Amino acid sequence: QVQLVESGGGLVQAGGSLRLSCAASGRTFDSDVMGWFRQAPGKERRFVGSITWRFGITFYADYVKGRFTISRDNAKNTVYLQMNSLKPEDTAVYYCAARRSGGGTNSDRSSYDAWGQGTQVTVSS
Repeated sequence: QVQLVESGGGLVQAGGSLRLSCAASGRTFDSDVMGWFRQAPGKERRFVGSITWRFGITFYADYVKGRFTISRDNAKNTVYLQMNSLKPEDTAVYYCAARRSGGGTNSDRSSYDAWGQGTQVTVSS
């Protein structure tokens, strides 16, 4: 059974930084794409970025380019989301997700078959 567990959320002031972690277990993720999404209150879950597990190829939504960075540690089966220059509008629950590569779209949440429980990020002004 696939398990994704996010951690690292919290309260931070605008302009600050946070690093989220997503620990993955339950299957071999070599062929997977790991995605980060976020959902603000009353809004749809939105793509943040993704990384291929095997080659570390990243892809970001335009609104986070230059501020957020995704990385992975294959030995720890963990994916990270480094968030810098945070803004109040970055406040949301952040989720990591996994999908098999080949077919589907990285930015389409319906392409993902496993999800974490989410971690709250709150950015104060």
